[in-house]
Amino acid sequence: GVKSAVDLSTIECYVSSMARPLRIQYPGAWYHIMNRGRRREDIFSTKDDYIAFIEVLKEAVSLWNINIVAYCLMPNHYHLLLHTPEGNLSRCMRHINGVYTQKYNRNNRHDGQLFRGRYKSILLDSDNYLTALVRYIHRNPIRAGMVDRLEDYAWSSHHGYLSKSSKWNWLNKRAFFILLTNIKSKYLKEYREFVGEEDSNDIIGIFSKKKLPSILGTERFKDWVIEKYSTLLLQEEIPEIKVFVPSKKKIKDSVCKIYNVDIKSLYGIHRGVTNEARNAAIYLTRLLRRDTLKEIGKEFKIYNYSSVSSIIEKMKAGLVSNKKLKKQVENIRKDLY
Repeated sequence: GVKSAVDLSTIECYVSSMARPLRIQYPGAWYHIMNRGRRREDIFSTKDDYIAFIEVLKEAVSLWNINIVAYCLMPNHYHLLLHTPEGNLSRCMRHINGVYTQKYNRNNRHDGQLFRGRYKSILLDSDNYLTALVRYIHRNPIRAGMVDRLEDYAWSSHHGYLSKSSKWNWLNKRAFFILLTNIKSKYLKEYREFVGEEDSNDIIGIFSKKKLPSILGTERFKDWVIEKYSTLLLQEEIPEIKVFVPSKKKIKDSVCKIYNVDIKSLYGIHRGVTNEARNAAIYLTRLLRRDTLKEIGKEFKIYNYSSVSSIIEKMKAGLVSNKKLKKQVENIRKDLY
């Protein structure tokens, strides 16, 4: 699976510029990628445009060592299912979208932006969602009412799955086939039966939502991602980051667990008494949730905002000079994620 293929020493989190989506990259990651034309305008106007995009995909496979497992090109958007052995999603997508935009503008005598903006990427738990997404991607033209049979739509990788021709060697069909059966002679039969079935309610429900998830997988997979990328919580300008944000209750529960104290000890303030557990809970609530001083004060029954600010600043200083305190806070974060 994905997790076993990851070299943690080379994990990288990539985040693009302002108003940016969440981008998590690591060697061996799988993604569902989608992009649309600006104002929902067509991004494929002629047969030559479709051919040009497919040529760009082939080029990207060769240049950036990615595996494209499925694609479907619709008049005003596209779907890709791809794997990045080198953890280079942003670089290969910049190539695909950029080079195709140049080709489209040149062929159609257009100028300027073609796509509506940044592509949407969903990080996938391939062990549980790869096969379902191949079917979902290939069945797009049927769901859109454009054709009655998959064979009647020219611009998807469905035809590559049916063909034994070497011209499709650039398409990584094996990644899908081996999840259906380990008997090579049954690949085509198993594929036809699988893709001929309706999409699962789970998949339809996910992709019918206006806002798509950043991560698609089991709770175990999501927890794994959250643990490895908890540092993303410092990135305030990423709207999707709230998927990583722990609840106030979870923070307090973890603090109580690590400090071995009762929840009641986290509330209020007493002169001349240093309550390290409470201070750690306040600090982490600010750091991980970005709650305001007013919200934190209300939560911990401290009604002087300057007292909340002072606690946070003292915790910051303490983490620099006090190794024991630093270790306690690290243990709380490990417990949280």
